[in-house]
Amino acid sequence: MFSRVAVATILAAPLLAVAQNCNTGPIQCCDSVESANSAAGSAILSLLGIVLQDVTAQIGLGCSPISLVGAGQSSCSASPVCCENNNVGGLISIGCLPVEL
Repeated sequence: MFSRVAVATILAAPLLAVAQNCNTGPIQCCDSVESANSAAGSAILSLLGIVLQDVTAQIGLGCSPISLVGAGQSSCSASPVCCENNNVGGLISIGCLPVEL
């Protein structure tokens, strides 16, 4: 049992480290996070004329940057994420990973 937990922790650590560091820009607070191939995700991408190579990418809808200074539960009551591309038509962020505040 311990070895399974250790392996899971080791495999998840790089993903968590990437999200916590968010070297692509400020952490975003999004109203919702959708899969690019979901109905909502596909609709907004289609309207904006955006074609993604990775159809399993997560996209953030209605996002705004948040500051980590004094971050707490009240700083983002929706979905805090770190996204690869935060400036797509001003409506969405692409390539998002969840972040713990």
